[in-house]
Amino acid sequence: MQRIRLRYTKRGRLRFTSHRDFQRAFERALRRADVPMAYSAGFTPHPKVSYANAAPTGTGSEAEFLEIALVEARDPDKLRELLDESLPAGLDIIDAVEARTPGLADRLTASVWELRLDGVEPRRADEAVAAFLAAGAVEVERRTKNGLRTFDARGAVVALESVPPLPDRPGDGPCAILRLVVRHATPAVRPDDVLSGLRAVADLAPPVPAAVTRLAQGLFDEETGTVTDPLAPDREAVRPAPFKAAVLAAAKAPEGAGSA
Repeated sequence: MQRIRLRYTKRGRLRFTSHRDFQRAFERALRRADVPMAYSAGFTPHPKVSYANAAPTGTGSEAEFLEIALVEARDPDKLRELLDESLPAGLDIIDAVEARTPGLADRLTASVWELRLDGVEPRRADEAVAAFLAAGAVEVERRTKNGLRTFDARGAVVALESVPPLPDRPGDGPCAILRLVVRHATPAVRPDDVLSGLRAVADLAPPVPAAVTRLAQGLFDEETGTVTDPLAPDREAVRPAPFKAAVLAAAKAPEGAGSA
């Protein structure tokens, strides 16, 4: 059984699709692309697809991940092209690798988010960010299926900063862009929780809902302060180690090669 790991996006209006909507669209794409899927056993077999840490409905994303199991080997790049052609624009398969290492979900420990706050002056956003980071704890409330829950939105935030708006996204009024790095803690701290925290500590309330996009997710590197590509270990596993590559090269060299 071959396992393929895919990275996909939710762009534009497709950010409003729920995780269930994406599951249905993806399973249709598997059938259209004639992918030789492995199926579960039992009375109601279903394709073996593992989804990892999906973004909340209403948020865009450049870094969603899933894993599929196949009964026949396929080239990951060709499979990516077939699936991408079978999905609607906005749900785009942008990367595919063969799974050669365990624990993809375990490598999704942090996310990088962009929050676009239309109608908010960047200077005002800077002040709110400073107040949030200076707080030891920022308690916010979120309604869950078990009722209203209070938790700390500050502890999971690794970094929060205001960045200049991109020139290719002009607007008619003021606009603040926040860049957020948050650990995947329990309970999960979402971008809207951080926005609630900014409202609590600095009375920052955007006049329109924030446009939120996940830019990356993966392991958080403590030394560099960056979120690393979770598919990198699978790519590295394909490449021979330097020592092994040198031994293979020496073994293939013609006899007497390199002698003076």
